[in-house]
Amino acid sequence: MRAIFGLLAIMTVCMGAPLAAQETRVAEEGFVSPHATIEQMDWLVGQWVGTGIGGAPAMESWLPPSGGTMVGTFVQETGEGDIRFTEHLYLMEQEGTLVLRLKHFNADLTGWEEKDGMLTFRLIAVEECAAYFHALTLRCDGENGLVAAVRMKSDKPEPQELLFRFQRMGHSAIIAEK
Repeated sequence: MRAIFGLLAIMTVCMGAPLAAQETRVAEEGFVSPHATIEQMDWLVGQWVGTGIGGAPAMESWLPPSGGTMVGTFVQETGEGDIRFTEHLYLMEQEGTLVLRLKHFNADLTGWEEKDGMLTFRLIAVEECAAYFHALTLRCDGENGLVAAVRMKSDKPEPQELLFRFQRMGHSAIIAEK
């Protein structure tokens, strides 16, 4: 419950007008997820840097699959460069399809969700360079870009989204930054 209120508070403070085109998709209750494998998500492996809430820096990293699961991390910074919150993510095969599970953490590593709680996003559709989960999207944006979007509940009548835009951080980018 705390996670929902935390995300709503962030969205209330940071979101402006609703987006004209929604990145996320939602499915009706009782939908059946399509067949998918973790190998279809190999395009996601790597380090991604870009902007997140309120235009502040954000980073996302995904490890190669291990045992049918890809482990990811997400860091949302403040405008001053401090950690606002982080996420620990599991993109995993389950019953012939994919699910994405995540837990949020404050900067001091205290969790948003209950001890054994997590958010679970079920797959709606998978494409060559995109995965659409119920209320969460991960998709390529050009050759080295990634868009991540999550649909949020709010007091507004239209759906609201948090949108994150990343660029792949390659070996040459790491050397250039040093």
